[in-house]
Amino acid sequence: MLKIDMHTHIMPATLPRWADRFGYNGFIHLEHKVPGHADMMKGTTFFRRVEQNCWDADLRIGEYATHGTQVQVVCTIPVLFSYWAKPAHTLEISAFLNDHIAQLVADFPRNYIGLGTLPMQDTSLAIRELERCRDIGLVGIQIGSNINDLNLGEPQFFPIFEACQDLGMALFVHPWNMMGQAQMQKYWLPWLVGMPAETSRAVCSMIFSGVFEKLPRLRCCFAHAGGSFLPTIGRIEHGYHCRPDLVAIDNPVNPRHYLGKFWVDGITHDLTMLKYVLDMVGTDKVTLGSDYPFPLGDLEIGKFIEESDLPEETIEKIFWKNTLDWLALEQGRFL
Repeated sequence: MLKIDMHTHIMPATLPRWADRFGYNGFIHLEHKVPGHADMMKGTTFFRRVEQNCWDADLRIGEYATHGTQVQVVCTIPVLFSYWAKPAHTLEISAFLNDHIAQLVADFPRNYIGLGTLPMQDTSLAIRELERCRDIGLVGIQIGSNINDLNLGEPQFFPIFEACQDLGMALFVHPWNMMGQAQMQKYWLPWLVGMPAETSRAVCSMIFSGVFEKLPRLRCCFAHAGGSFLPTIGRIEHGYHCRPDLVAIDNPVNPRHYLGKFWVDGITHDLTMLKYVLDMVGTDKVTLGSDYPFPLGDLEIGKFIEESDLPEETIEKIFWKNTLDWLALEQGRFL
């Protein structure tokens, strides 16, 4: 069976010293000190050590083969978004990362599908780069769950989403810059608690601001099974009913109406939760994702789904059909 992992991250083997180029700090660069590894650095501050599978295209293909997976949808690592930088500088960084992914797709068209990144803090520059992403062969974009702490429902982002719809570009929303992370560093809580909350924040912001109501053809997917949105939809709907003066001020439609209007990946690490997600959004809206190559992801790329008692038809939808629907691609490209 064809398997497409639609949630993976990649970056170039080397990154420019953007801080030297732009004259201020905060940007990530790589230091290769240990063979097969690289240290992601913010200036002189260590951020994370990554392995060679973060950038080596051939190595990734080999590792995927051990899990019976042929295709990876690749996007940048969220820490590289650089939304906080001067917009023109973020545009330059985005173009550098997007060109790298476009070349990867051109070199391995049966193995890789590319999503771009945008300078989301500047609407006009973001749309310009979105159009260029399409022109260089990328099929969508990845954005963060907030943009410099602004919710995705803010009016300045709507034209970007509208352009995605009009250009036929898919949208992937990934948690990052987690709210409250400075207050909960212990126990890895930003990743265990903050990330699911961030994704729910993004879903709710887009629903309540009317993005999905106004843009019914926007093909949007949320990471990590939609975070905490689906498990708390009852509370969210109750809030809509009991305080419409606070919740329904920009969109009068019940949030439950939008279940099945967007995709989520299947990274639940738990079959019972996956079945709940399937019940909530439908079998046509759950995709295979792993968050490769990071340890909090599904390290066996759908094995718990493959070995489950889910109907084969549902597994086939998760493993490839739903992803191709989200990306508006044909299966024949990968056969």
